[in-house]
Amino acid sequence: MSAQNNSHMSVRGLSAGYHGFQVIQDMSLDVRPGVTVVLGPNGAGKTTLLKALAGLLPRAGEVLLDGAALPSADATACVRRGLALVAEGRQLFPQMTVTENLELGGWLIPARLRAERLARAFEDFPRLKERAAQLAGTMSGGEQQMVAVARAMMSGPRLLMLDEPSLGLAPRMVDELLSIVRRIASQGVTVLMVEQNVRKALQAADRGYVLERGRVVASGEAQALLNSDAVRQAYLGVA
Repeated sequence: MSAQNNSHMSVRGLSAGYHGFQVIQDMSLDVRPGVTVVLGPNGAGKTTLLKALAGLLPRAGEVLLDGAALPSADATACVRRGLALVAEGRQLFPQMTVTENLELGGWLIPARLRAERLARAFEDFPRLKERAAQLAGTMSGGEQQMVAVARAMMSGPRLLMLDEPSLGLAPRMVDELLSIVRRIASQGVTVLMVEQNVRKALQAADRGYVLERGRVVASGEAQALLNSDAVRQAYLGVA
């Protein structure tokens, strides 16, 4: 994960959905350097938001990365422009080795650069270096999530998006994963993360947005959201 310029994404008037049904309506948000977390109940539009930003869904509205417009519904162009998405459920190739999965993350770059990034990934993720020849499908959930994050980093993103990275992981593994996310951000890659583990996500993030029914209902510094009565009552079970 090489040090890079801290990137900024600006989203204005975003609408997106499936088969004519709008899940997100007229949404605006800013993803600044550091870690931004998106929270909300199931069905709030969190995954739809990431898919629309990543070029996996058609969308209306304006999405700028460092001032330049990102195309709608063109995932390859978005990757070329510096966007990477770690999808929910990791979506690795289970019958391929760790090395082969990582190399797929660098499919758009020349072989020599791909080899350099692979070496860097093994520096950043020593556990994956130990398991380089292991089939991805035989690894634990936490190790698979590490492979998914390292694979996304192979494209050299300016902005990394993570959809529910802690899903199904043991608490200790969640802590390790969120520390990796912080490290990625400290090395100059802006991070946008959707997460169900509200307390830990806000503790790891700099800023946050709360979605309900496809709209932003709260936003601010992560610590302020963590201390907010409305967020605590809705998501942390605090009366």
